[in-house]
Amino acid sequence: MASHWDDTRQTLLHGEQTVAKRVKSVWNGFTEFALRDNVLEVAVGLMIASAFTKVVNSLVSDVLLPPLSLLPFMRKNLPEKFVVLRGGHNGTHYNTLKQAEDDGAVTMAYGLFIENVMNFIGLGLVLYAIANIYSAVSKDSIIKHTVRCIYCRKEISQKATRCAFCTGWQDGREDRETSALSG
Repeated sequence: MASHWDDTRQTLLHGEQTVAKRVKSVWNGFTEFALRDNVLEVAVGLMIASAFTKVVNSLVSDVLLPPLSLLPFMRKNLPEKFVVLRGGHNGTHYNTLKQAEDDGAVTMAYGLFIENVMNFIGLGLVLYAIANIYSAVSKDSIIKHTVRCIYCRKEISQKATRCAFCTGWQDGREDRETSALSG
């Protein structure tokens, strides 16, 4: 009977050691992945981008759009512009988008769409300006300028002398006679 308990105990100890090794291996793999320089850089970049997006959205929503609502043809703030496609339970005329949604009406909120498009354009312009400022201050450029290869028409770097796709020279030397036998 004692040998049965010893065998069971040994099996459990061996299983415990195997599980401990696997957990330690998974943990080590995770820490190697998560604590790499590029993963941490991406995480910090995403946090900064999220905060930056909030700032630009506030610039558009709180600073740029309110003066637009003062224009003579705009009777409401832009986010409140909507069209009722199908009336709700109590009718078809609503003063606000929230009233229409609460009544179950089907609406097309084109004002919110225009606001989101303006947020996107504003964010793109600010990021482009930051990239240009960075390029002017440092020698490294974030914006990579490209041209089309004169032979295969693929996009290549503006600084390239040969195409990476068709290996054609971009200065036109393949069009000139370069053979030593021609004479």
